[in-house]
Amino acid sequence: MNSDYLKIAGGLSFVVAFVHLLIPVGGPAWYRFFGAGEHMASMAEQGLLQPTVVTLAIAAVLALWGAYAWSAAGILPAFPVLKSALVLITSIYLLRGILGLVAPFISDHPQVTQNSVGFWVWSSIICLVFGLVHLKGVVDKWFV
Repeated sequence: MNSDYLKIAGGLSFVVAFVHLLIPVGGPAWYRFFGAGEHMASMAEQGLLQPTVVTLAIAAVLALWGAYAWSAAGILPAFPVLKSALVLITSIYLLRGILGLVAPFISDHPQVTQNSVGFWVWSSIICLVFGLVHLKGVVDKWFV
């Protein structure tokens, strides 16, 4: 069974995880550039640890998702609950992509409004693409 899409999906998650590792190094300007919001950038300017911890936690989750995709592709050994995990990861990427496209237009929640519409649109498109690549890989592996 062809697992090229799962290899690509894992690679995409690893690339974004790596970018998240670089953001704390880049400092407040990088938090702003990558759309983390003014609150996170301000905390980074104050030298608070929270932005780094949050960003590194996101990087860790994305790296784990990449590892799961590569496990399903046969690059890494089989992980526990592999099929269920990949279906969940795929669903999260797709839901984040879809909901992120509408959230800035329908919500006044501070977590939504602190980021620009541009951030929501671009990050949502990225999540949708990642989700679709995962979906193709998952369907090819387990549902065709």
